[in-house]
Amino acid sequence: MINKIDILVFAAHPDDAELGCSGTIMSHLALGYSVAIIDMTFGELGTRGNIASRKAEANAASKIMGIEMRENLGLADGFFRKDKETLLQIIACIRKYQPQIILSNAQEDRHVDHGRAADLIEEAAFLSGLQKIETIENGKAQLAWRPQQIYHYIQDRMTKPDVVFDISPFYDKKIESILAFKSQFYNPGSEEPETPISSPHFLKFIEGRAIEFGRIIGVQYGEGFTVKRSIGASNLMALI
Repeated sequence: MINKIDILVFAAHPDDAELGCSGTIMSHLALGYSVAIIDMTFGELGTRGNIASRKAEANAASKIMGIEMRENLGLADGFFRKDKETLLQIIACIRKYQPQIILSNAQEDRHVDHGRAADLIEEAAFLSGLQKIETIENGKAQLAWRPQQIYHYIQDRMTKPDVVFDISPFYDKKIESILAFKSQFYNPGSEEPETPISSPHFLKFIEGRAIEFGRIIGVQYGEGFTVKRSIGASNLMALI
C-alpha cells in the first residue's frame, strides 16, 4: 500500500527529528505538504528512559507537531549497520511513502548513529530507484522510487549549512515537541541520572543554535541543513 507523502523524515533515534528539524516539519505542514517520520531505533541505549517511555514520548511529540504517520524500524540502537537486510528495510519505507524530499540525520556528528544513519539513507535512496531490487509489501511488489533531494539536518556538531529554513513562527512549538521527551530533556521532577542534554543549559544551546542560523538569513530562528547533491533552481528569485 502506497501512502504517498511529500517529505519523509528519517531519525536514528526518537527525538532526533524534534531537535533537528521539527520547525521545518511544522512549517511545511502549515503550507499543506504531507510529512511522515521514520524512527530507526527506540533509543534504548540512552541513559534515561526506556523503550516504552520513548514510544509514548514520540507519540506525544507527533501530536504537538501535527504528524499523523510515524513508524519505528526497531533497529539496534548503537549497533545497526549498513548491510543488505537493513538497506532493504529502508528501501521498502521509501517506496511505501514515495517522498519527493527526505530529511535525514547529520552526515557527521558526536553520536556515531547519526552519521551512520545519514550514510544508510543516502545509499538506500539511490538503490530504491533501481527496478531490479525487489521489495514486497502486503504480498505485492513495490514500485521503484527515488526522491529528488536529501537534506541532512544539523545536530550536535556545528556545521556550515547549505540551506537554512525560517522556523520563527514555529519555534515555541519546536521546544514543546522536544520537551515531550520528558525522560530525556529538562524535567525538574525527574529522578533519573543527569545527562548533558537533561539540563536547562541544553535548551539554551538549542535556542542559541536556532538564533545563529536565523541570523544568517535575517530571521529570528532558523534550522540548518546540508546536502550532498547541489540544489537546482530555474528562478534565482525563488532562492531569496
